[in-house]
Amino acid sequence: MGVAGSGKSTLGKPLAQKLGWDFFDADEYHSAENIAKMTAGVPLTDSDRIPWLAALNQQLVSTLEANRHPILACSALKDKYRTLLLDGLEEMAVIYLKGSYDDIWYRLVSRQGHYMKENMLQGQFLALEEPDHALVLDVSLPVEDMLEKIFTKYFLLER
Repeated sequence: MGVAGSGKSTLGKPLAQKLGWDFFDADEYHSAENIAKMTAGVPLTDSDRIPWLAALNQQLVSTLEANRHPILACSALKDKYRTLLLDGLEEMAVIYLKGSYDDIWYRLVSRQGHYMKENMLQGQFLALEEPDHALVLDVSLPVEDMLEKIFTKYFLLER
């Protein structure tokens, strides 16, 4: 979890690949209406997010029911969003990709072809409620270093 541009997909994809798990990008589950709003620079409301979070929760549940393991890249900025997202999934771990506004803003302006615009980043930082129980990773670390921290915490370096 983390604000736009924090590297959720950049970290989640290689993590899923190394583990042989299923990777899901929450951005791909937004409705056409939500994407249109964000493309126009209009922040989503909680009402916009509830069906999206419910769909993501169902994707996690169905993946587990299929005896697979999911990794989800999702902003999940507020505690209530994480509560909805992880409803019934007590064993899920949250990894919070934390970075400064300036570092992440630079990443966003360097990124092409994404509907999330850099001018919406301030709103994400204002909405952000840092999780109490999460592995916190500094976004300035190389991906390999972040992967090492994840494996150390959750997998005792088993590969």
